[in-house]
Amino acid sequence: MNLSLLDPFQSDFPEVIEEYLEHKITKSIAFNRRGTLLAAGCTDGTCVIWDFDTRGVAKELYDKDSGAPITSVSWSKCGHRLLSAATDKTISLWDVAKGTRIASVTLQQIALHARLYPGNAHPSLCLACPMSGPPILVDFNSGVIQALPVVVSPSDGESGTPHTRTGKFAETGAPYSPSAASFNKKGDLIYVGNFKGEILIVDTQTKQIQAHVQVPGNFAIRQIVFSRNGQYLLTNSTDRILRVFENLLPRDRAAAALAASASDTANGTVHRTSVNPGKGRNLPWLRFTKEFQDAVNKMHWKAACFNGDGECVVGASANKGEHKIHIWNRKFGQLARILEGQKEGLADLAWHPTRPMVASVSMSGVIYLWAKDYTENWSAFAPDFKELEENEEYVEREDEFDIMPETEKVKPVRVDDDADVDILTTEKVAAFSDSDNSEDGLYFLPTVPLPDVSPPRPHTSPQPSPQLPLDPELPSSTMSADEEVGQNGRIKRRRKLSEKAAEAAELQAQKGRKISIKKSVPTPKSAKGDITGSPAGPDQTGLSNGATSTVALKGRSVNRQDFAEDADDEEAMVPKKSVKRVQRVKPVSSLTHISPGTPNGSLST
Repeated sequence: MNLSLLDPFQSDFPEVIEEYLEHKITKSIAFNRRGTLLAAGCTDGTCVIWDFDTRGVAKELYDKDSGAPITSVSWSKCGHRLLSAATDKTISLWDVAKGTRIASVTLQQIALHARLYPGNAHPSLCLACPMSGPPILVDFNSGVIQALPVVVSPSDGESGTPHTRTGKFAETGAPYSPSAASFNKKGDLIYVGNFKGEILIVDTQTKQIQAHVQVPGNFAIRQIVFSRNGQYLLTNSTDRILRVFENLLPRDRAAAALAASASDTANGTVHRTSVNPGKGRNLPWLRFTKEFQDAVNKMHWKAACFNGDGECVVGASANKGEHKIHIWNRKFGQLARILEGQKEGLADLAWHPTRPMVASVSMSGVIYLWAKDYTENWSAFAPDFKELEENEEYVEREDEFDIMPETEKVKPVRVDDDADVDILTTEKVAAFSDSDNSEDGLYFLPTVPLPDVSPPRPHTSPQPSPQLPLDPELPSSTMSADEEVGQNGRIKRRRKLSEKAAEAAELQAQKGRKISIKKSVPTPKSAKGDITGSPAGPDQTGLSNGATSTVALKGRSVNRQDFAEDADDEEAMVPKKSVKRVQRVKPVSSLTHISPGTPNGSLST
């Protein structure tokens, strides 16, 4: 498609399902930083790497020792490593290029979400959120597993008991309540959401709470997601509302800036603030901006995320019988689009980093790719171009093709004609953030095409070469019953007929024999001058049985005994159903007997 013909005023929202990706049963997905590769965790313990440009499987990461379903996948910043969490309580770190597992750690509980440390290109630190309990930091190099704090200690002025409006987790203790956590853009801070509806800001190095913010509603937080540029934070709570906060800390050295802003608490107490959604007052760390929900159906959200540039908020329905995706405008809070798929639940959701595309996973394990239905608009970039709804007759102007002498135009002199052009410096792509501009990233996987496997050929007996003629003196015992020698000396294989074809051929042959018998047996005519001879029968000829007798039929002699034997043979060859009685030649009075003792062949009457 010619991108220059696209209407720039069209909204960049997915509209239709562009393609399906079916390979095993997928449960979780994640794009790499550039969106060129898509990782999919399957129920058989395999991590499938899809090439998003060709829509083909580039590689499969699989360990024979572990076949548990994958619950979460996460890419490293440069795409060289992939993190996977499985239902057998293991977290594995993979080398994507080599397809081997680097390290693996077994936890006490199943990790629902896992994220790699975004601080360097080859991280060995990851953040895991178990099914119940606090988030865990795992170091693959040292094997150290450390739980993060999820509540403020009572010595800091907090009771530590859940609020009365904490939903279904109101009577549950902190160690057994689910929590959500996520790294910030550089990974020096961890944002933890607890069952009390609070966002705790924890230092990655010291594992200590630096600050915390109370979310409106005081409901348990199920998910925390940052935008690609790290400027906005999205929370998914149990009160079925998605809330967006603006991160006021700088992107670089955010931990140091947070420590400086909290320097007024010299006694070590935590700086606590509450967020008022009505006033939206500025806070030193987070500022509440908008909240999004389904005002009609009041549905829960299975997953939520930002689009590539952070201008839209996406929420996936948690209802089992529907596949719905809601898209809102982050700045104005308006519902922009609702995508409805098949009548099945939704398992995971991911927005493409640089394109207006959404990848969603159904409960059946199929990946749906939602994209925009583009239409070409030729008049968008050509103001003098007029689009016609139907054909019109063109009227030529009177002076349209007149030859006019062109006046010499003075070419304007540009001052920078001799300026040097820089062809070495590469400009940054606006769609990519600073951390995406690394040169050593793994964005494509080399694929080796497999040759097509030809179907097995049926086994045939060896035949002689067509260039060499068959020896005529070759004994016939070397050939099978189905082979015969042609005119050119080559062996030909007879074609075997089916049972029905053989019966039809036999019936046709019987008909041919019947016709030949009728033609070969002469019918005696009347005795008036046609047949001459003696009226005596076989016993009257004076010959014994089995002797040879001859009759004369119009100038030709016929052996009577041979004639009778041929007739008997023909009757025996014809089947009984088609036998037609052949009349024997009877002796007549006009027959003349030729006596063998008569000299000179004279006739005796």
